[in-house]
Amino acid sequence: EASQEIFKIASMAPGALLLEAQKEYEKESQKADEYLREIKDQKLLPEAVSQCIEAAGYEHEPDTQKSLLRAASFGKCFIDKFPPESFVRMCQDLRVLNAIRDYQIGIPLTFTQYKRLTIEVLLDRLVLRRLYPLAIRICEYLRLSEIQGVSRILAHWACYKVQQKDKSDEEVAHAINQKLGDTPGISYSEIAARAYDCGRTELAIKLLEYEPRSGEQVPLLLKMKRSKLALSKAIESGDTDLVYTVVLHLKNELNRGTFFMTLQNQPVALSLYRQFCKHQERETLKDLYNQDDNHQELGNFHVHSSYS
Repeated sequence: EASQEIFKIASMAPGALLLEAQKEYEKESQKADEYLREIKDQKLLPEAVSQCIEAAGYEHEPDTQKSLLRAASFGKCFIDKFPPESFVRMCQDLRVLNAIRDYQIGIPLTFTQYKRLTIEVLLDRLVLRRLYPLAIRICEYLRLSEIQGVSRILAHWACYKVQQKDKSDEEVAHAINQKLGDTPGISYSEIAARAYDCGRTELAIKLLEYEPRSGEQVPLLLKMKRSKLALSKAIESGDTDLVYTVVLHLKNELNRGTFFMTLQNQPVALSLYRQFCKHQERETLKDLYNQDDNHQELGNFHVHSSYS
């Protein structure tokens, strides 16, 4: 409606008069003042500015958009307190729309479609087409939050990268780390999980090396049947609950002898398991002392049991 009002033949709409005033002003013609006075006398200058801003959104030709926005900017100069938000927002929206309408991108959305689609859905469409650089530039331009914008796009790029079979695990892991670094909101464990689902277990393990949260590393390592590595990571984290989780998983997964031998190589895990057995599984504690040939503790165990 705003475009029709401004561009119809012999239109006397406020937006049409403001557009003519701005054109005459550029020509340094006194008619600019006449048009402007006519709008101001009717007290329609704020409406004229809003009309030009709105009409710019529905135009596909950048030159026409610029002409309307220049008229709106010209009219704003003669209004004491015109809120700038609508003007700034329209400039941002048009820049995004013009970028995606480019023939190399090929998403010719109208302004109405763009608003109903939302920027989040538009970004998803760009990501699915693997137009990552454009999607990231839009996020940075609109100053979207890291998790909402850039981080999500980079994570999607990384998940796509792990599906490429033409490069070694080492090269892919290094490329992903070089690109993502310590970007807030990035979860290397999620990318590693995607690599594991694609059958690239070694790549998943290499990616987990970049995951700073042990609580995210360990469950995936257990899922990948890398229990011993999971135990090492749990011990490095210093989280006793995490260590107990892995130890109990190993107990169910391995036979008794192999389980005890695994604990022998991890003194911290063995100590924690002994503490667990003292309260929960007294008979298992006796087997541990027998395994270690720890006669002193075995004697103490029998004495304590006789008193009990």
